[in-house]
Amino acid sequence: MTESVEETAGPAGAPGPAHDPVPAPEGGYPAARLRLLQDEAAIGPDRRAALARLTDDWLADLLNRHTTAAGLSGTALVAVGGYGRGELSPRSDLDLLLLHDGRADAGDLAALADHLWYPVWDLGMALDHSVRTPAEARKAAHGDLKVQLGLLDARHLAGDPELTGALRTAAYTDWRESAPKRLPELHDLCQERAERQGELQYLLEPDLKEARGGLRDATALRAVAASWLADAPRGGLEAARTRLLDTRDALHLTTGRATDRLSLQEQDQVAGALGMLDADALLRQTYESARTISYAADVTWREVGRVLRARSVKPMLRGLLHGRTAGKGERSPLAEGVVELDGEAVLARTARPERDPVLVLRAAAAAAQAGLPLATHSIRRCATATATRPLPVPWPAEAREQLVTLLGAGMHTVPVWEALEAEGIITRLLPDWERVRCRPQRNPVHTWTVDRHLVETAVRASALTRRVHRPDLLLIAALLHDIGKGWPGDHSVAGETIAHDVAARLGFGARDTAVIATLVRHHLLLIETATRRDLDDPATVGAVAEAVGTTGTLELLHALTEADALATGPAAWSAWRGGLVADLVKRVAARLAGEPETEVRDADEPTAEQERLAIEARLTGGPVLALHARSEHPTGDGDGDEAPAQEPVGVELLIAVPDQPGVLAAAAGVLALHRLTVRAADLLLLDPLDEGPVLLLSWRVAAEYGSLPRSDRLRADLVRALDGSLDIPTRLAERERAYARRARAVLAPPPRVTVAAGSSRTATVIEVRAQDAHGLLHRIGRALEQAGVAVRSAHISTLGANAVDAFYVTGADGEPLADGAAHEVATAVERALQ
Repeated sequence: MTESVEETAGPAGAPGPAHDPVPAPEGGYPAARLRLLQDEAAIGPDRRAALARLTDDWLADLLNRHTTAAGLSGTALVAVGGYGRGELSPRSDLDLLLLHDGRADAGDLAALADHLWYPVWDLGMALDHSVRTPAEARKAAHGDLKVQLGLLDARHLAGDPELTGALRTAAYTDWRESAPKRLPELHDLCQERAERQGELQYLLEPDLKEARGGLRDATALRAVAASWLADAPRGGLEAARTRLLDTRDALHLTTGRATDRLSLQEQDQVAGALGMLDADALLRQTYESARTISYAADVTWREVGRVLRARSVKPMLRGLLHGRTAGKGERSPLAEGVVELDGEAVLARTARPERDPVLVLRAAAAAAQAGLPLATHSIRRCATATATRPLPVPWPAEAREQLVTLLGAGMHTVPVWEALEAEGIITRLLPDWERVRCRPQRNPVHTWTVDRHLVETAVRASALTRRVHRPDLLLIAALLHDIGKGWPGDHSVAGETIAHDVAARLGFGARDTAVIATLVRHHLLLIETATRRDLDDPATVGAVAEAVGTTGTLELLHALTEADALATGPAAWSAWRGGLVADLVKRVAARLAGEPETEVRDADEPTAEQERLAIEARLTGGPVLALHARSEHPTGDGDGDEAPAQEPVGVELLIAVPDQPGVLAAAAGVLALHRLTVRAADLLLLDPLDEGPVLLLSWRVAAEYGSLPRSDRLRADLVRALDGSLDIPTRLAERERAYARRARAVLAPPPRVTVAAGSSRTATVIEVRAQDAHGLLHRIGRALEQAGVAVRSAHISTLGANAVDAFYVTGADGEPLADGAAHEVATAVERALQ
C-alpha cells in the first residue's frame, strides 16, 4: 500500500523545463525549511505540521503565480497521502495531484506542471505526482487500491477549492460504496507486507513504516474507519502512531536520508535525539507502539470480517431464520461464564467478573483451547474487574489450573495472551512481567523480545507435555525461565528468586515451588554442559546430577531445554545439539538411578469413611455415592468483622462398587455424560468384610457448566451403565457430533501410553499422557477392560489441559504382566485414544 496517488518521482539531474524556473526569493522556502528542521524546540507533531504549512505556502505561491500569468483557471493543487494529512517528516516525499476541469489546453497544463514539479526536484526533494481531471482520478482509484487510499487524505492547497471539494466527496462516496469488496483486498495487502517485512515489535532493525504494526498499518486503520464498516480501538492508538512518526523524524535527521529502517548503528543516535537513555529504551518504546497498532489491527480486521459475513446473508434468507432469533448469533458454551458467539469467546450474559476473579483466566483458557479470539469488550470488562477485585494471593487452585490450561493450548495461546497484555491484565496478574515486557534481546540468535520468547517457550513446551510427569511445572517454568532478564547480573540467578516468589504467588506448594525455581536457575545447564564439556568425564555428569537432584526434575529440565532452544530461533537447536543433550540426560539419569525412590506410587491406607462406604456397597451389592464440597484459600477483606469465605475448588465424589468388570469405564462415562470435569481421581481395591473386593473410586470433580447434578441421578445412571441398559459410548459419540464444529480447537500432541518399568513389584504400571477431553477416562477404562487386564489402583490427574494418569494393572492371575504383554496393552490403549 502507498499513501501517494502515483509513484513517479523525478530523477536526480532531471532535464530542466523549456523555460527558466521561477526563482525563489532570497532565503525563501529552502532557508525557512532548514531553519525549521534545525530548531530543537520545534519537534514532533508541531514540527511536522509547521513543515507542511511552510510547504503549502510555497507550492500555493508557485501555482498562483503561474496561473495568474498564464490566465489559467479550473485547476487545483491537491496534497494526498501523508502530506495530505498535514504530516511531513524531514525527508518525506511530496505527494501531489494537479487537478483540472478538462477545459485547459494540454500544453498549458504541461507548462504549469513543469513550474510546479521542477522546483521541487531542484531542491533534491522526492516527489510523487500526477495530472488528472476528477473523473480520471476516480477512474485511477477504481483500478488501483493504492491510488484510492491516497485520495482519502486529499487536502486542498491552491487553485479552485470546489474542484478539490468535489473530488474529496466523490472519493469518500466511492470508498464507502466499494468498501465491502476493497477491504478484503486491503487486508491481503497488509498481510503480504507483514510476511515480507516481519513484525515490527520483534525486529532488531525494524522498518518503521512497512513492518507489521508500523505506520502503513496505522494508515490502513484510518481507511477502515473511513468506510464506516468498523473502527479500531482508540485507546493509545494515536499516541503510538505519533511515537513512530517522531522516531522516523529523528532517524531522517540523524542519517540525512529518507529511510524508515532503524538500523543498529543508528539507534543510539536516534535515542539521543529523542532524549532517551539508550537504544534499548528506544526499541522498547518502538515495540510498545507497534504492539498497540498490531492489536488494534487484529481487532479491527476481525470486526470487518464479522460485518462482511453478516452482510453476505441475503435479506430473504434472514427472513427465513427462526422468529426472534433472526439475525442473532448462536451462543455455544465454552466454560463456566464463557460462550462462543460469532467466532469469538465472550462472557456469558450471566457472568459477573466483578464477583469472580478467576473468570478472566477461565475465559482466556477457554478461548485458547477452542482456538478462538477473546472478544475485546469481554477482556475490558475483566480488566476493570481485576483492578477492583484482584485474585487472592496465593491464587486459588482453579486460577492456577486455568493459567496452565492457557499455556498448554499451543499456538492459540499467543493471540489470547497478547490480547490480555494489551489491556494490562498480564502485568496485573503477574507484576514481575513488567520488567521483561517489550524488552529487546540483542543476541541475533533470538527471534523474539524477552516476553514473547517466554510465551513462545510455553507454546513449544506444550508439545512436549507427553514426555513429563508434571506438565504444569514444565509450562510454568517455561513461562518464567528468562524472567530474570529484567534485572542486573546473571539472569538465571535473579530468575530463581523471582520464579520462587511467582510460583508461591500462584499457589504451588513448597516442593513444587522449589522444582520450578531449580528449573529456572538451571535452564541453561544441559545445553551448555552438553556442548561445552567432556561428557566422558565423571565429574561433568556428577555436577549436573548434583544440581538437578532428582530424575523428575531432570525429566522436566530436558523438556524445558528443548522448548527454550526451539523458541529462541532456528540457530539454537539442531539434531546434533539434541543428541548431545539426550546423551547427557541419559548419563545423568543413570547416576541418579541409585537414589531411593521419592515418589510413592502405592495406594494410601483407606480412611474410615472409605471403609464405611466399601462395607455398605458389599452389603447392598450395588454402588454407593458420597459428595463432599472442597474449599481452598480463604478470601475476604480481612477487617475482622466476618469470617473469611472459603473458595470452592471442586467437589469430592466417592463411589464404592462391588468389584466387577467395567467399573472404571462405567463410572467415568457417567461423569462425562453429566458434564463433570475430572480434576483428579484415585482407585483403590478393598476387601473390608473378607467377602469379596470392592472398588473405591475417589474423584475430585467440577461442573463444566452450571450446577452439579444430584447424587441420586448419578447413582441411577451408574446402575444402568453397569447392567448395560445405558449405552455410554453411543451417548458420548452423539455429544461429540453435536459439538463437532468446535473440534477445530487445539492441534494437541498425540497421546502417549508407556509402561513404567520398575515402578511396582505387585502390578504393572501403565502411564497415559493425553489431551484432556470429554470421555477420555471412559475410553481408557474400556481399552484396559478389552485388553483383559484388571485395574487394581489408578491415579488420575488433570494438569491444565493435560491428563497424566497411571493405572496399576494385573493379569487374570493377579500378577504383574510380562514385558511383552504389558507393551501390547500400552499399544492397545494408545490406539484406542487415537
